[in-house]
Amino acid sequence: GRCTLVAFCCLQLVAALERQIFDFLGYQWAPILANFLHIMAVILGIFGTVQYRSRYLILYAAWLVLWVGWNAFIICFYLEVGQLSQDRDFIMTFNTSLHRSWWMENGPGCLVTPVLNSRLALEDHHVISVTGCLLDYPYIEALSSALQIFLALFGFVFACYVSKVFLEEEDSFDFIGGFDSYGYQAPQKTSHLQLQPLYTSG
Repeated sequence: GRCTLVAFCCLQLVAALERQIFDFLGYQWAPILANFLHIMAVILGIFGTVQYRSRYLILYAAWLVLWVGWNAFIICFYLEVGQLSQDRDFIMTFNTSLHRSWWMENGPGCLVTPVLNSRLALEDHHVISVTGCLLDYPYIEALSSALQIFLALFGFVFACYVSKVFLEEEDSFDFIGGFDSYGYQAPQKTSHLQLQPLYTSG
């Protein structure tokens, strides 16, 4: 269980670092912050697994629940589920810029054509036309989030299992008290000296 959990944590770390790079390239500040917290939580999970710290694994498992919720929201956002709209809501950039996902212009097979003299262009911005993409960027972002959810679910299951094993081992043997849980008592020193009365003759 420990080895499997460490393996899943390493996969999560690689996937999070890969995603962090592309989010930096696309100026997606909200995912950047979430990825940073996720990387720290995964490192905490690896440390807790190696050092037999059940509390760290519990914190790691609790974070994975939030991480699954965040990635589910990203999927709904890019697929525009409900009232969410990429053209109106700039949640990923904290409403500080109009940047979109890096995959919008750099997706597989995408051909970017600048639109000159467009009335839709805002100040310091330009309008482009993206055509020929083999897979549109919303689906790439949704697949990336789905992969994160898949790894998080397996990590959550193994984190709960390993933390339970650690807690059972802590209950069976008290690491802090040593042998106190087994009723061990240190031998008491006994004195073999007997005091004899001292008689003096005058």
